[in-house]
Amino acid sequence: MNRKPNGAKWLTLGLMIAALLNIVLLGCGVKSPPIPPEAARPEQIMGLEAANAKEGIRLTWDRPVNYAGGQKMKDLGGFTISRTMEGGPVEKIGEVEVHDEGRFQVQNTFTFIDGATIMGKTYHYQVTSSTTDGYVSEPSNDVRIVRKHASAPPNPDTFVVPTPVPIQ
Repeated sequence: MNRKPNGAKWLTLGLMIAALLNIVLLGCGVKSPPIPPEAARPEQIMGLEAANAKEGIRLTWDRPVNYAGGQKMKDLGGFTISRTMEGGPVEKIGEVEVHDEGRFQVQNTFTFIDGATIMGKTYHYQVTSSTTDGYVSEPSNDVRIVRKHASAPPNPDTFVVPTPVPIQ
């Protein structure tokens, strides 16, 4: 006959209970609640700025550092730039990809030049950021600018220092 001793039965039962508890209590390894999609997208960019440049209109903005839910962002994928002419439709005019994930030093400020502008026309710009897996932020602050000739920087050869006037 093939009979197991009493100790072996209890050992087998104990191992089965331990394995079952491991499966139930440890699960698949996820230790936090799931994050809703609106909290997984990048935070909204609020510092978009525009300036007239020789080549066109220069847009600058800072890198978003957190997700909308408040956690530190690690997977920034890029930016989409949109433009509206006064009274016209919104159009996508460019993209800036980000390839610094995992680097020691990341790019903190980004620039885009819109060279397809007409002098005297008014433009509105917005930027959205996205993660590498496709979550898109809310549009940035709206920046309004009239295209003009960029002012020339001061020329050091012709710069005249003002003459001090005595106080009377």
